[in-house]
Amino acid sequence: MSTRQTSSSKDHPIENRDDLLRIFQSGEKPKAQWRVGTEHEKLVYKKKDHQAPSYKEAGGIRDLLQGFTRFGWTPIYENDKIIGLSGEDGGISLEPAGQFELSGAPRSTIHESYDEIVRHINQTQEVGGELGLGFLGLGLWPDKKRSDLPLMPKGRYKIMTEYMPKVGKLGLDMMLRTCTIQSNVDYGSEADMVKKFRASLALQPLATAIFANSPFLEGQPNGFLSYRSHIWTDTDPQRTGMLPFVFDDDFGYERYIDYMLSVPMYFVYRNGQYIDASGQDFRAFLRGELPALPGEKPLLSDWTDHLSTAFPEVRLKSYLEMRGADGASAMMSPALSAFWISILYDSDLLDHVSEIVKTWDLESYQALRNDVPKKGLKTMIGNRQSLLDLGRALLPLMEAALKKRAFLNDKGQNESRYLAPIRQILESGQSFSEKLLAKHHETGNLDFIYQDCDWAHPRI
Repeated sequence: MSTRQTSSSKDHPIENRDDLLRIFQSGEKPKAQWRVGTEHEKLVYKKKDHQAPSYKEAGGIRDLLQGFTRFGWTPIYENDKIIGLSGEDGGISLEPAGQFELSGAPRSTIHESYDEIVRHINQTQEVGGELGLGFLGLGLWPDKKRSDLPLMPKGRYKIMTEYMPKVGKLGLDMMLRTCTIQSNVDYGSEADMVKKFRASLALQPLATAIFANSPFLEGQPNGFLSYRSHIWTDTDPQRTGMLPFVFDDDFGYERYIDYMLSVPMYFVYRNGQYIDASGQDFRAFLRGELPALPGEKPLLSDWTDHLSTAFPEVRLKSYLEMRGADGASAMMSPALSAFWISILYDSDLLDHVSEIVKTWDLESYQALRNDVPKKGLKTMIGNRQSLLDLGRALLPLMEAALKKRAFLNDKGQNESRYLAPIRQILESGQSFSEKLLAKHHETGNLDFIYQDCDWAHPRI
């Protein structure tokens, strides 16, 4: 979840529905300006005992953030506590239990995102090494109970922890125990956004299957390949899921606005404080009738905040967020970008994928979403083919699309190199989860996990 920064000078009260619409229209860019953004989270642990560090303790999360300032990162404070950083490589933020996230800057090529991640690895290793901290690349804490995990001192998280149990059984697990990697992509017009939203939403289960990496809970196999994906099915039904209306003929910005206006609020940010508005109605806010702030109407920044509190498989802001993948090693982040950029930025491949998913009905979309956390790549699309078969069929097309982009690094390599981890998974037919489960079966324990799932390795 992003760290809120000071509102800009462009912030002003929302006057009409056009103001709600404008954030989406502002994302429209010509193809030459399309960028790729990455977000990747990792689990932080103390090397001496594998426990999750608290915020305040010596060598804990506060000291980790402070340590990054030596590299030119600017601290972000909430109530005099450092809770994030901003810099040329984007932003660093804390998830609720101290999961450490880099939200990278928009980059022209995946090569640039890769270089950004390498810088982040080096900085993380330096500061973490001094503090005795390690980092796990997994989608779920493999051995921690909720009670083992701290809560970071961010106002929005206090509100969310109190509200989550009212609307789902697993919301606190989502907040405290999970990690994800994410790719953000641009669109050229409303029609282009719709096409990309539909294709990526339909294919999100394929990404979940390929990147499945959360098979353990509290030290034991949990019966899922992506338990992180399963958690979202019982977090809050009003702000999660596959969004079937996206496949309706009239889908566009206006329909997404209607969806977001129906999502209950979490908070309003005023004068450096988060005001609890959990469960309240943004439409009432527009009328000046919000119980948390009676008589006051929302600012543009309130709408931006509200857009960040829905958690569907694909999320629309002034760009599209791909949200289906488990956390993994650092180098799986450019792999996820390569997966989505190849499909969504190549017009021929996007057309091809769009034709494929048009043959699926809403029941197929939902069945895929329901089945993939347990079955992974073995999930069937109706009775036609498995996700593994689909992935294998798309892989050479993805490689060709990235070669056609013809963006080369200083070694003369094109962006298809970042598909290498995906190629290995599809060729073997085994996700990381399945490989970890096999090793657990062989050893009978999870002693290997802190070495084998080091976030910084392997590199490509």
